[in-house]
Amino acid sequence: MNGIPPRKGFTRGRSWARRYAMQALYQWQMTGQDAAAIFDQFLSEQEMGRADLTYFQELLCQIPLRVTAIDAQLVPFLDRPLEQVDPVERAILRIAAYELAYRPDVPFRVVINEAVEIAKKFGAEQGHRFVNGVLDKTARQLRPQEGGHA
Repeated sequence: MNGIPPRKGFTRGRSWARRYAMQALYQWQMTGQDAAAIFDQFLSEQEMGRADLTYFQELLCQIPLRVTAIDAQLVPFLDRPLEQVDPVERAILRIAAYELAYRPDVPFRVVINEAVEIAKKFGAEQGHRFVNGVLDKTARQLRPQEGGHA
């Protein structure tokens, strides 16, 4: 914001926050549990020291509140109904679409790269390609001022 690049630890903390948020949102999708209860569970059961806890909490609590709007941004670019998207990849897509729509301070290239890296680690085989394709189109729609594609 002030022209000074973020510290490496800051961006790493957000990377960990996204990773934990994907796991927590997966749990929310599968169980319907309250996001605040999942947040408390993660704090008590996971080693969260590397994560930006404020960002993790924002992702975990805001995405369920805005899921209808987030999903509406993704659906036009899916090759199947959202319910048929692998639940891990669905959580990843929702995090990235949230960031594209509601966190303009995060460059779209960072959003897409982070999502693809999480998909490579946790998603289905070749799932990262699917995530990249959907998010590339979503970014063009939501962030045309940034050139909108990675």
